[in-house]
Amino acid sequence: MEALHAATIQVLTQQGLARCTTTRIAARAGASVGSLYQYYPNRDALLAAVLARKLSGVSAAVDLACRAQQGQPIAQMAVALTRAFLAAKLHNPDESKALYAVAAQRGGAALIAQAQASMVVSIATMLASAADVHVANPAVTAEVALNTLVGSVRALLEGLMSPEVAATLETQLGALLTAYFQTHAVARAAASALARE
Repeated sequence: MEALHAATIQVLTQQGLARCTTTRIAARAGASVGSLYQYYPNRDALLAAVLARKLSGVSAAVDLACRAQQGQPIAQMAVALTRAFLAAKLHNPDESKALYAVAAQRGGAALIAQAQASMVVSIATMLASAADVHVANPAVTAEVALNTLVGSVRALLEGLMSPEVAATLETQLGALLTAYFQTHAVARAAASALARE
């Protein structure tokens, strides 16, 4: 199955979605079309599985980073989240870019929504544990932060970002999320005092 997924990505990135057929995928994997159909009923099911795997990998990377940052200062959280998300999405930029076409046409919206919901929970849980501040609404803050990262990466992959910004994207997004998180936070001491009143 790993060979089929790898072959799918290769055909998709080199030939595009329209030419990404089960015949080409099987040939690239060194397998018969019949063996492909033992695992997947059609091309769309295979493409959905490849997309789900990529989304699962990104979600797992974000979750791992968020767990590692629990109880840390908010600025450190912002930088770690940014770094983890960009590393997962840009590990293979051609793959990520090609999978946007799959997501748009092959029922990917539900898979994306599921992955994003999982990441929002991970980010919100991390934010709620910040050592130095109390985030008033971690779930909303997490969702906005995640969509900021998602949109920025998509702009980069689609060539809508200047080379100057692309070269410093991680630093820029880390600073942006730090400022955003701090805008929606109250110092822990002040939050404790307010709770006692």
